[in-house]
Amino acid sequence: MKSTTINSKLQYAICILSLGIFGCTEPQTNQSSEEASSDAPIETAIPAITHRLSADQTHNKFSSTIEPVIKVNSGAVVEAYTKEATDGQLNAESGIDDLNKLSFEPIHPLTGPVYVEEAQPGDILAVTLHDIEIGDWGWTAIVPGFGFLADEFTEPYLKTFQINQGDQTVAFSDKIKIPLNPFPGVMGVAPTTDSLLSTIPPRANGGNMDNPYMIAGTTVYFPVFVKGALFSIGDTHAAQGMGEVCGTAIEAPMRIVYEINVIKGDRSITEPEYEDDDYYAVTAFAPTLDEAAKKATRYMVNYLVEVHGMQRNDAYVLCSLTGDLKIAEVVDVPNVLVAMHMPKKVLGI
Repeated sequence: MKSTTINSKLQYAICILSLGIFGCTEPQTNQSSEEASSDAPIETAIPAITHRLSADQTHNKFSSTIEPVIKVNSGAVVEAYTKEATDGQLNAESGIDDLNKLSFEPIHPLTGPVYVEEAQPGDILAVTLHDIEIGDWGWTAIVPGFGFLADEFTEPYLKTFQINQGDQTVAFSDKIKIPLNPFPGVMGVAPTTDSLLSTIPPRANGGNMDNPYMIAGTTVYFPVFVKGALFSIGDTHAAQGMGEVCGTAIEAPMRIVYEINVIKGDRSITEPEYEDDDYYAVTAFAPTLDEAAKKATRYMVNYLVEVHGMQRNDAYVLCSLTGDLKIAEVVDVPNVLVAMHMPKKVLGI
């Protein structure tokens, strides 16, 4: 299970062909002709888009009963547009009055679900994020009653941002610039229940993981619970720190190109896992950080034993020596999410 890298020139070409609403900026390079010689590493190209989903093809619950908006085969490459997290309740001109009227009911419009023909319960669904393009604005806020320090920060606060094509940072103030690092806050497959579950907490099916490591170039693996998997994506963030402590990131609309593959006959997984060229990672949700951290450690031990043939004691010790526990989010009650990363160079891969 391995992810791919991004070829920026082909990314630009695909953006032009896709007629996206956000426009396209041709990538620039500072390489000299010698630096760009034939000895340079060749990046893997983004595969051709096979299906497109608009930002109107959304839902905001997790359930096995939600009808798919499209059916695809394993190997499909989907271009999906997403809305910002409030589903249009806020816009670039919004103020505190708009924030005070915010309803949580429409929160997290998710583009999908996508039904994958070959997916069956017990399989693994591999979703490779090939390209993520930010829209032209975003917002962050303090919503009274929500956030890690909700009892201390009780007044509403809203900040909006203009984002231009090609921007690498966004201005927080005259002195502070925040690096842009776009990723989907919510990705997930359908759970087995026919109830309509809130998208606010993360669960075994993925959901609101709010993990800023799940960027372009990452492959995320989901356990499949229902036939067709029913994959959805949304709650896109332009920037977020680990923990998302105030309860919001820079929430922004986006265009995402992802590839979706079914893995059969491999190991089974309990909760989502992910990787890029540098590390393999596991995730774990729980009501407390202690419980989530213990689960993440246990899942990494299982991975090292099952995939790399390690003895369980050795795997546990290696987690202590080179595994990195990371708090992804602490605000999406009733669950928090913790990940553990294992460097691939340590494993010799």
